[in-house]
Amino acid sequence: MKRQLGNASLIVLGAAAIFAISACDTSVNVEMDKEEAAPTVADATAFVARAEETLARESEAAARTAWVNANFISYDTNWLAAKSSEKMTTLGVDLAQEASTYRDLDLPDDVARKIKLLRLGLTLPAPQGDTKATAELAQITTDLEASYGKGKYCPEGDGSLLQSYAREDGCLSLTELEAVITSSRNPGELLEAWEGWRTVSVPMAPKYARMVEIANAGAEGLGFADVGAMWRSNYDMEADAFAEDVDRLWGEVKPLYNALQCHVRAKLNETYGNDVVPLDQPIPAHLLGNMWAQQWGNIYDLVAPDTMASGYDLTALLNAKGYDAMDMVKTAETFFTSLGFDALPETFYERSLFLKPADRDVVCHASAWNLDDKDDIRIKMCIKVDAEDFQTVHHEIGHNIYQRAYSIQDPLFRGDPNDGFHEAIGDMIALSITPGYLQEIGLLETLPPEDADLGILLRQAMDKVAFLPFGLMVDKWRWQVFSGELTPADYNAGWWKLREEYQGVGAPDTRPVDAFDPGAKFHIPGNTPYMRYFLAHIFQFQFQKAACDLAGWEGPLHRCSIYGNEAVGEKFNEMMEMGASHTWQEALAAFTGKGEADATAIQSYFAPLKTWLDEQNADRSCGW
Repeated sequence: MKRQLGNASLIVLGAAAIFAISACDTSVNVEMDKEEAAPTVADATAFVARAEETLARESEAAARTAWVNANFISYDTNWLAAKSSEKMTTLGVDLAQEASTYRDLDLPDDVARKIKLLRLGLTLPAPQGDTKATAELAQITTDLEASYGKGKYCPEGDGSLLQSYAREDGCLSLTELEAVITSSRNPGELLEAWEGWRTVSVPMAPKYARMVEIANAGAEGLGFADVGAMWRSNYDMEADAFAEDVDRLWGEVKPLYNALQCHVRAKLNETYGNDVVPLDQPIPAHLLGNMWAQQWGNIYDLVAPDTMASGYDLTALLNAKGYDAMDMVKTAETFFTSLGFDALPETFYERSLFLKPADRDVVCHASAWNLDDKDDIRIKMCIKVDAEDFQTVHHEIGHNIYQRAYSIQDPLFRGDPNDGFHEAIGDMIALSITPGYLQEIGLLETLPPEDADLGILLRQAMDKVAFLPFGLMVDKWRWQVFSGELTPADYNAGWWKLREEYQGVGAPDTRPVDAFDPGAKFHIPGNTPYMRYFLAHIFQFQFQKAACDLAGWEGPLHRCSIYGNEAVGEKFNEMMEMGASHTWQEALAAFTGKGEADATAIQSYFAPLKTWLDEQNADRSCGW
């Protein structure tokens, strides 16, 4: 997933997860006749075997279709992707329905877990037996993602401030609009880029609303109140208990976030003035250096005091050393081989997409794929030589290493036990991109002085801590949409209400009546559940603390890098090889020794920064 963490990403994990986003042949479905004998353990075991055989057979074709569509967006590849999605969704619904008939049996643990995974495998279920609705759902989901991938803003008239940024055709893609948001300090340019990208999502709204109707009908047929309830049931605990647990975690990290938000708002006020950034209001979303205001590190220069040592500029270091996209990938691969993992296969380099093609539309959103559930691992991203993508490449290859580790499992166990694990593993690796690591690989000649730690922590917090409430509210919004609490007429207002409540970030202008701003975020039209990213931002620090404890690290947690530690790599691989064969609590305990999510590690990591922020905010009025 991309470092916004957002910006992020679709991750094709294996048969179980490919099945979760699309699905296959309907021949395994055997509807129970009401007069037939009650289902038995033997029936359940045989059903699981048939299901896994079918998934193993069909998932590769579905994955390769999705890959081609993401890399060659056209009418024809959209058609192929829609047909593949329709086929897979039909199978997914049938498998989930039949799995439900065995859920109350006293089954062997492995069979019971596979039955559960089949019931919960679909992200968007269609109503069983309704071929028309299934085809419509597949077409809508394909169209939504393709609309995002092809999206562009074409300024019109002499009043545009972005003409100098536009391509020869007079338009700007998301990549180009993001460059404006990242680098410009002109509020007018920032506002136009922000508004311009949100014109792409307006046509999505009616299709999204119809998609919700179809998917909710499918979820109800599987015994869930709605799609949101089905998603929340996928965490080895009751749906309501899971919602309470993420609220608990948010409560534990909220004081750290509030301190950061208060300081950032005050510094932006100094730059832009009271008219643009009032000190008693949410921060306008277009000023935070990220298209979705989910990570704020790109405005570090506006927020860090002049007296704070910055440590180093990784983007400048990469360019000074002449790095290109392939150098970034090779460096990330070396990190994993230093932990004892095998090198990436040659096919990884032959088949991955590393640069944005000049001749076609592609989905540049960074993602990691395993197309055959074995060793055809790849990444797909449009790499830029900068600090953000240096971390993203490490992150995405972390996904690939995980995919390869659990490929030893049965098809239904080829995935993570909790969708936050995949993201957390990639992010944990990025935490090891410390000054010590950069010095060891030759990018940094001299280690920054100790007084640079606060600057480094502030820069990290502006990405990782700033992301936490956004990671939570995206699915909070979808839960309200799926439950009917938010109707289509309220989609946009509900989105901004949650953003203000959780982030203290607001829309920079009065939004048009037909706005559908959620659709401007890939994971909404891409229908990728987002709670995984919030959980990943908790788990990564839990993983990091456990890894550093195993390595015998005795210094501050934020200085620890596991680069070159094969003992940590071996222990980490043991957990990764478990795949989804055990609950996430069991997998977490296997590596960290604790079977519940714990925010104390992230608090420990940023403790020096929290002390400093509280000092800065002492005479400020915080809150919004």
